Amino acid sequence: MPELPEVETTRRGIAPHIENRRVSGTTVRQAQLRWPVPDLASLLTGHRVRAVERRAKYLLLRFDHGTLLIHLGMSGSLRVLSGDTPPRPHDHVDIAFGRRSLRLHDPRRFGAVLWVDGDPLRHPRLRDLGPEPLSAAFDGAHLYAVARNRKVAIKSLLMDGRVVVGVGNIYATEALFHAGIHPARRSSRIARARLERLAEEVKRVLGYAIERGGTTLRDFLNESGEPGYFAQELFVYGRAGAPCRVCGTPIATRRIGQRASAYCPRCQR
Repeated sequence: MPELPEVETTRRGIAPHIENRRVSGTTVRQAQLRWPVPDLASLLTGHRVRAVERRAKYLLLRFDHGTLLIHLGMSGSLRVLSGDTPPRPHDHVDIAFGRRSLRLHDPRRFGAVLWVDGDPLRHPRLRDLGPEPLSAAFDGAHLYAVARNRKVAIKSLLMDGRVVVGVGNIYATEALFHAGIHPARRSSRIARARLERLAEEVKRVLGYAIERGGTTLRDFLNESGEPGYFAQELFVYGRAGAPCRVCGTPIATRRIGQRASAYCPRCQR
């Protein structure tokens, strides 16, 4: 699944091509994604995109009269293409801006295209979310305040969107490794200083991944069609059985919250 860095990479990639541009037309080839696609032709044609923003893993295309929410689901991607580029299988939605089009590709159809008339941050998909991980609202004090009375594994807490948004499996795994914290450790049993270090590592890992273009996943391509580069630098995620890059101990895995979690038995406690 594209995680926060992939979505932010996409936002930065498409924004220069569509901000302050007027929609000249739309094409919907598949009207049923995770939820039905609204009537984009009547909603968007003739209107100008004022800003391209991100909240958690949702992209927000803001217009004067409302906001288009786009979620990439498990395997989606957005690309800006020449308007005459033939569609591939699973190219479900085009939003045209003259000679160029913003195209949504989603093989598994778990993505979403939603329209919001009012404040998009009050939409049911966004209103209960926690702070952005790269914002000042997320820090060690926040993480400690939430964790001190929680019995869940720290990795599960870190991936709870009500605690902090956008820290998916890959980046939670990597941040926990760099903070030296075992992913299954009970949240309430972790000292404040260690949680402050973890918050710092979340910010560092996500920030670096964004700089490097996101993580290469099998189904993810950035807006130009090229994979990101961060995956080849992962320390533990996807490296079960391989030697730890720090101490040489084989990377182990266990299931936490129905997800496979990789960790170093020696470096993380």
